[in-house]
Amino acid sequence: MVGDSASEELPFVAPCRTLPALAPLQWLREGASDMRRAAGASLVYGAAIALASVAIVAVAWRYGTYWSVLILLSGFSFVGPVLAIGLYSLSRQRVRGQRPALAPSLRDVARVLGTTMVFSLSLLIVFLVWARAGSMLHVFYPDDGDAGWADFLLFLGIGSAVGGLFAVFTFACSAFALPFITDRQCDAVTAIVTSINAVLRNKRAMLVWGACIVGAVLLGFALGVVGLGLTIPWIGHATWHAYEATIDADAWPHHPVEPA
Repeated sequence: MVGDSASEELPFVAPCRTLPALAPLQWLREGASDMRRAAGASLVYGAAIALASVAIVAVAWRYGTYWSVLILLSGFSFVGPVLAIGLYSLSRQRVRGQRPALAPSLRDVARVLGTTMVFSLSLLIVFLVWARAGSMLHVFYPDDGDAGWADFLLFLGIGSAVGGLFAVFTFACSAFALPFITDRQCDAVTAIVTSINAVLRNKRAMLVWGACIVGAVLLGFALGVVGLGLTIPWIGHATWHAYEATIDADAWPHHPVEPA
C-alpha cells in the first residue's frame, strides 16, 4: 500500500534543466571517457548494434523490397533499445562509483526488459506509420514523360518534409526516455513524455545534439562495420550523460546498482 501511494504521488513528467546550446560537446567528451574505461563491454554492444544495422542495409540493397526492409526495421526497433540499455548501464555503473562491467549491465537489461519492450512497441508503431506514409508519397512521383526538374524537386521536397517530421518526433520520444527507464523506476509513458518535454524546452541544444548523432552515424557508415562499432557506443554513453545533465528525476526511486 505504501508503494502504491508513493507511485500515485509521482508527477506525470519529470522536470528538465535549461541547457546551453553547446552542452552536447561536453556529453561527447564524457561519453568518450566512459568508452575508454569500459572498452571491452562497450564494443560488445557496439558490435551487436553495428551488425544489425549492416544486416538491414544489406537486405535493402540485395532485395530492395518494402516488406523485407520493414520486417528488419521492426525487429531492430525491439533489439536496438535493449542493446542501448546495456550501454547506459555501463555509464551508470561508472557514475555510481563502480567499475563498468558487462555482467551487471546484462542484469540491468533483464530488469527493465518489460518497460523497454513497451517503449519499443511505441517506436515500432511510429515506424509502421512512417513506412505507410512513405509508400503513399509515390502518388507525388512525376511519372509523366514531360516532367521537369521542378516536378522532381516537388516530390523530393514533400518526401523530405514528411520524413523529417517523423524523424524529429522519433528523436524527441527517444532522446532521454531509455536512460530514464534504465536509471529510475518509471513507466514507458512517463519516460517518453519527459523526453518530449525536455527536447521542446531545449531546442538549440537538441539541434546540436541531433547533428552530432547524425554526424557520428554517417561517420560510422563511412568507416564500415568497425566504424559503427565505435561510434554507436560513443553516442550511447554520451546519451547517458545527456540524460543526467537534462532530466531532474529525483522524485523517482533509483533502480539498485547491480554488483559486479
